[in-house]
Amino acid sequence: MPVSVTRKNVQFEPDASRVISRFFYPSDSRATDLIKRILALPEKEQQEALTQVLRDYSKRHRSISRIFEKHFGKLSRLLEQLGIDPHSLSIAQKGLIGAYFTMEYSIEAAAFFNPSIMQDPDQTGLAEGETRVILSFRATGEGHISSVVFRSGIIDSNNDIQIEPPGKMLESPEQVKNHTYHKTSFLRKLEEMQTWNSNAYSIMGGKLTETFTYEELKRYVEETRAVVSDDLQSQALLTEIMWLASSHYEMDFSVDTAISERVIFPIADTEMKGIEDARFVRFTGEDNEVTYYATYTAFDGITILPKLLMTKDFYHFKVMPVHGEVAQNKGMALFPRKINGKFAMLCRIDGVNNYIAFSDNINVWREASLLQTPVFPWEFVQMGNCGSPIETSEGWLVITHGVGAIREYVLGVSLLDLENPARQIGRLSVPLLTPNAQEREGYVPNVVYSCGSMIHGENLVIPYAMSDYASTYATVNLEELLGELKKSPVG
Repeated sequence: MPVSVTRKNVQFEPDASRVISRFFYPSDSRATDLIKRILALPEKEQQEALTQVLRDYSKRHRSISRIFEKHFGKLSRLLEQLGIDPHSLSIAQKGLIGAYFTMEYSIEAAAFFNPSIMQDPDQTGLAEGETRVILSFRATGEGHISSVVFRSGIIDSNNDIQIEPPGKMLESPEQVKNHTYHKTSFLRKLEEMQTWNSNAYSIMGGKLTETFTYEELKRYVEETRAVVSDDLQSQALLTEIMWLASSHYEMDFSVDTAISERVIFPIADTEMKGIEDARFVRFTGEDNEVTYYATYTAFDGITILPKLLMTKDFYHFKVMPVHGEVAQNKGMALFPRKINGKFAMLCRIDGVNNYIAFSDNINVWREASLLQTPVFPWEFVQMGNCGSPIETSEGWLVITHGVGAIREYVLGVSLLDLENPARQIGRLSVPLLTPNAQEREGYVPNVVYSCGSMIHGENLVIPYAMSDYASTYATVNLEELLGELKKSPVG
């Protein structure tokens, strides 16, 4: 019997006016000519040109002069080649050069989809029955580059969400490469990615200390490059080492930004083509300390790398890759607490079936066991999770997605045993949500998809994407849903 679903008449749509600044670099030769042209201008014209840029763009970006200064700082190698001492340039010249090496990027121009929802760390100043929530989205712009963005709002006793008006002064974080690497785990992850049999591997193995920093690793790689300059396989390995190392980083946002202004845009080389489908979860540790984690997929255009994002306040984030044989595909989703002393994760290591894994280490996952296979026609192509499991008195509630004929994506629901989530105890035999006439048209037709739901009062709140273009949300009575799951056959 179908469960009643209430679709809310709210849409979260892409907004092309929301832009961030990015470093723009055409090529060495064009950049060289560009700097020469700028510096050839009379000093008065340089100042006038910079003034005009500031007049046109200062209201679109926070501290745009600081952005120009930062982008100018990225040109030190080129300036050295040109024989230009940066200290000899005026503030106006540096600012103008930085402006020419800056571009705007509309982060949401193409799509605003695959949302998750979680309880905000700040629950002060609310009326009875209200919860302050944070929604995360996958925003996609030019070149189909994806980033993570947020919205904040309050959900009331009627399950209506009032979203705070999003800010326009978007900000990307500063990258901080201060991670300390451990030799054994670093080399193991490198072996998982590819089997290396090259001179560079043994040389690097000898150079690496038991622990090392990014800057130390960079120096070891540069020293090794000089030794194996004619060995293409070794050069490829060294590139892969720096690629992997750049996957660890921390980032901070200014405290004067609204959460809707914070954009987690690809920083590492592993992410250059996008940060996809962050599944956020409010995780409660054994000491009752709350940490927000998100598993997501980093994509460099060729390789997929599962990664883990963590924060306590949504201002400071730490990013690290997920290691282990299980970390090989999309769609990892962390349970919101440890189970029997271990971290637990849903995953889909073969692209078709749902698996469950347990680990003592949150970012090392070695083994997984099969949890679910496609049983019903609407999931014959493949199935997967739509976010972290949700704890209820009757078991772990898991929103799944199934792909059927015409590559239609629908949402289903399963129930897992509370103490042994490797055991499935309920599963809807009909989809909970299928794309309707309005939802099925979009960038990728016939798709509804979610990256995380939550319980509010007596209802399950499910934000979901509509055909990979925009998003909305629906609510389901929890008692009705659990009742149907308990009497549903287990596939």
